[in-house]
Amino acid sequence: MHSELMRTGVQLPLLLCQQLPPVPPRLDPSRTKALAKPRRGSPIPPTPAAPARAASFFYFSRPVLPNGNPGQKSCRSSQRYIFFLVGGGGQRSDSGEGGGGRVCGAVFFFSFCNTSCSGECLALLTLSGSSNYCGLRSLVICCYCRRHRSAEPELFMQPSWSSQASRMRGSRQTFFNLFCILCLPLLLKAASSPPLPRGNDPPTTSLPSGLYKGHTCVGCVLVVSVIEQLAQWHNSTVKAAMERLCNYIPEKLQGFCYVLAELYGPHIAELIDREMNADVVCHSLKLCKQDPGQPLCHLYAPPKVGLSAAIRKAKSIMKTSKDLKSFTGFSSVCAFPLLANLCEKIKYVMRNKLPFEDLDGDKFSTFPTLRGYHWRGRDCNDKNTTVYPGRRPDNWDVKSDSNCNGIWGVDPKDGIPYEEKFCKGADSQGVVLLGDSAGAHFHIPPEWMTVTQMSAKSFANLPMAFTDELDWPQFSEITGFLNSTIGGWTDSLYLRLRRRNRCNHRDLQNISQNGGSSGNLLYLIKSLARNQLLDNPAIVIYATIGNDVCNGNRDTLAHMTTPKEMLSNVMQALRYLDSHLPNGSHVILTGLVDGRFLWDNLHDRYHPLGQLNRDITYSQIYSFLDCLQVRSLAVAYEPPLYSQPSAEAPLPVPAQVSPCSGWLTANETLRNLTSERALQLSSVLKDIARSEKFANFDIFYMDFPLRRTAEEWHKMGGEPWQLIEPVDGFHPSQIAAALGTRITWQKALHEWPQVLGKENPFNDQIEAIFKDQGGH
Repeated sequence: MHSELMRTGVQLPLLLCQQLPPVPPRLDPSRTKALAKPRRGSPIPPTPAAPARAASFFYFSRPVLPNGNPGQKSCRSSQRYIFFLVGGGGQRSDSGEGGGGRVCGAVFFFSFCNTSCSGECLALLTLSGSSNYCGLRSLVICCYCRRHRSAEPELFMQPSWSSQASRMRGSRQTFFNLFCILCLPLLLKAASSPPLPRGNDPPTTSLPSGLYKGHTCVGCVLVVSVIEQLAQWHNSTVKAAMERLCNYIPEKLQGFCYVLAELYGPHIAELIDREMNADVVCHSLKLCKQDPGQPLCHLYAPPKVGLSAAIRKAKSIMKTSKDLKSFTGFSSVCAFPLLANLCEKIKYVMRNKLPFEDLDGDKFSTFPTLRGYHWRGRDCNDKNTTVYPGRRPDNWDVKSDSNCNGIWGVDPKDGIPYEEKFCKGADSQGVVLLGDSAGAHFHIPPEWMTVTQMSAKSFANLPMAFTDELDWPQFSEITGFLNSTIGGWTDSLYLRLRRRNRCNHRDLQNISQNGGSSGNLLYLIKSLARNQLLDNPAIVIYATIGNDVCNGNRDTLAHMTTPKEMLSNVMQALRYLDSHLPNGSHVILTGLVDGRFLWDNLHDRYHPLGQLNRDITYSQIYSFLDCLQVRSLAVAYEPPLYSQPSAEAPLPVPAQVSPCSGWLTANETLRNLTSERALQLSSVLKDIARSEKFANFDIFYMDFPLRRTAEEWHKMGGEPWQLIEPVDGFHPSQIAAALGTRITWQKALHEWPQVLGKENPFNDQIEAIFKDQGGH
């Protein structure tokens, strides 16, 4: 099984949790050498006498012991890191006789570096400590020298475990899946949802070479703040707070959390105990960095001695630490041969926004996340490329369900196929969204940062959120189909179309991405799954509501999409749709939002991170994100739809972490100018809808209904700030999405009834015979 796993990447059923062979608690060199004999790419084989413990690391050839103490070897110049993960779990108590379950784990980071030996030296971190974290005492990694560049790496590992850990029994052997690990830098970047390149700039198609420093800083400050507040709220030590936080996290991710606690925990605890805030801690750990000529970015009010002085004092404390560990992030992962295939698959998913698991290649999946059926209707036969949601029925689905709407077979009373009887002439159609993070429904649960509400239940959805890019399309305004678990309620255009005509079951596609704009949508649109000859028409919602004016650049006004660029981008997209949509389709262009609503209603309110001590407002969050910079990387890319590829890739350019510096700012003039440009771009969309004609669809325009949504919510007794996502302070909330659906539906029903199609008179009979039609 493991050889097949490494040969093909990672099969989807193994993505989130994998049973692994146990590893012996103590290894001597001869034993390690014996374990290392399997061929390259094979994991360590099971040892019958070993206690239950999971391991996910791999030998490439026989181990070689270097001369001398490996700890004495040091790198003159460290380059990029690669990593392994060891995970495990078990029942442990202080007496060693069982008790609360706990997942243990360790991540091994190593880098290529130059030493006194010829060739390259592969050196791994040494993790040391007591039995604080699941009994993990130490992990000694021996350096080796690769004398020929063609030679494969040779590795020796000598783990030693505490006596308590050796008594762990009955463990569930799990590990944090490689896909999640590889995507962590991207998800941290997505947490602030910076827009992708504008205009005809290419989208990012390769994995990042390392954590972007601005997002690393954001992540560090948030986590350290939560740890400090957990210690305060539970009146515990910082060390206990870190362990509490790791215990809250789902089991499959706990090993990773414990390793970070082992790496950074003692230093974080020492600095917090000396009353240094998260800004000072993260700067001293070098996870927040100050560029030359740039200010020191901070979330909290500076200490009385000044931020610079506090950081210098913290760094002096860190220098005296005897066991300071170094960690520079996840990088050069894809250069590692064993991960190359998986990285290529991840790149493909990221670039094309297509399902990670799609056995028949029809762009539909039977798996929920990783661009699966949370984003598109669930495939009902992933081994047949002619079976998928939205197609016209094959021979009226007499023998099987070819369009996955749950209606098939023949009525025994009259011999007429059910699909023909109930759906013929019913104006069946699907719904497609081409959008951005608002359409994908970006959401970070506030419980992840509010210690007074934090529990294991708060983080139960963490793996799902990671593998859905921190988006929740299954609850979204256009394609939502599940009852919301993140507050509010679900109401979507898809659900209303399905209630109007149950033949539309499962016919949905959410083709959105965080940072989507009119420019990069030209790439995203290629993932549309619609056949002009075989499929039903579709209602396409084109909604990039902000990123054409939210560009992440310091000189934000100069980098906003111009009306001329907007016209070109949208017309290219519409021509593409005209060449792919079945005749009788409809396209609705949605105007840009007036983002002044955000500052007006949030700037003086407390952020979830600041609710315990009433010390962090949204204006502080906005300023912090606006201060931090990220360097966009040059990447490989595909050309626009109707142009030739450029000879050169774009160069790295500084950008801000803030999702929209034009609106999330105290500068009222800048906010007004940003809204003025947004209004100009909306006018372009309105003119297109009024003047352009297309062969296979008619086209309409509507303003983004934020103001009307606020009015409706006010009538219901709500407050305007509740319509905005509480953590990022930027995206529409679940309540706003549901109310927006109602407004959009009413407009279409009264002004464009032909778009919605007629109500199916057989809906009750379909429900009586086919119940939930196979569900979603």
